[in-house]
Amino acid sequence: MSSISYKDAGVDIDAGDALVERIKPLARRTMRPEVLTGIGGFGALVEISKKFREPVLVSGTDGVGTKLRLAFELDRHDTVGIDLVAMSVNDILVQGAEPLFFLDYFACGKLTLDTAEAVIAGIATGCEQAGCALIGGETAEMPGMYPEGEYDLAGFAVGVVEKSKVIGGQGIVAGDVVLGLASSGAHSNGYSLIRKLIDVSGIDLGSDFHGHPLADAVMAPTRIYVKPVLSLLEKLSVKGMAHITGGGITGNLPRCLPQGVAASIDQASWTRPPLFDWLQAVGNVEPAEMLRTFNCGIGLCVVVAARDAAAAMAHLTASGETVWRIGEIVARPAGAEQVIYL
Repeated sequence: MSSISYKDAGVDIDAGDALVERIKPLARRTMRPEVLTGIGGFGALVEISKKFREPVLVSGTDGVGTKLRLAFELDRHDTVGIDLVAMSVNDILVQGAEPLFFLDYFACGKLTLDTAEAVIAGIATGCEQAGCALIGGETAEMPGMYPEGEYDLAGFAVGVVEKSKVIGGQGIVAGDVVLGLASSGAHSNGYSLIRKLIDVSGIDLGSDFHGHPLADAVMAPTRIYVKPVLSLLEKLSVKGMAHITGGGITGNLPRCLPQGVAASIDQASWTRPPLFDWLQAVGNVEPAEMLRTFNCGIGLCVVVAARDAAAAMAHLTASGETVWRIGEIVARPAGAEQVIYL
C-alpha cells in the first residue's frame, strides 16, 4: 500500500503556510503600538495603552451571514472582509470602546489561495478603517465540510474604554435628540430576504441599477463608523448609541434606551437608498417588515442632549458622515413600544 498523506485527505499544509506569508504584509499595515507580537505565533500579545487609567475591555463577535452566498455566486470576495470587521467593531463602538485588535476565523473545504487572500485583504482594509490591529486568526481547511468554492467567516474584536466613559444609555431623558448616520446599503443584515427577493424578481445582478450594476448596491461593504464617532466622543457627551443591524431601528435602538422613554422617529427625515425602495416594491414587503429587517438607510443612531445636537451633526458631517436629525426621545406612553414611527 502506498503512503497516504494529509494532502491526500484534502488538507494542503503548504497552501496554509503560503497563505500566512501572503497575510503578513496585510496585517503589518494595521499594527498599533500596543501590539507586541506579529502573526505566526500561537497567540498574540497586546498591552493596554497607558493613556487609560481604568481600562475596561469590550469584546464583540459576528459573521457576515448569508451575504456570503451572493459573494460565492458573484465571485466577489474583496469586500466581505470589510463587512466582517464592521459588524464587530461597530458593535463595541456603541459602548464608547476604541477597537484595539481583531482576529478572524476562515473555514473552507479546500483552500484556494487567491480567494482566501482577497477575503483577508478585505479584513485588513476594514481594520485600517477602524484603526485596530489584525493580530491573527485561524484558517481551517476541512474537507467534506463545505462545498467547493464556499467558506465561512467569523470575526472577534476587542476594544478598550475608560470605565468612567462607558456609554450605556442610562442618562437618556425625554427631550434628547436622535441622530442617524447614513448606511452604505443593507450592510450585512437581511440577506436571506434579499436573496429571496432577487429570486422572485428574476433580475440579473449585472443589470443597471441607478448607473451601476445591481450587484454593486447589493454587495456594498458595511460602513465602519469608528473614527468619526471616536472623534466626536472627544468633543461632546454622547448619551447612547445603537448599531442598526438585524432588527433594524425597531429592534436595535431600544437596546440603549431606559425603560421609561421611547424614541419618536420621523421616517421622512432621511433619504432612503434606492436599494430599499426596490426591495420593498419587488416583494410587496410591508413597511413594518422593512423597518424591522433592514437598516433602511440608517446604520448608526446617536443620542445626544438637544443642546449638543447641532454641534454633533456638524462634527460628524465634517468627518465625512451623512447625518440627519431623525427623532427625539419622549416619555414612553403606557403600553407603547420603545420606537414610535411618525
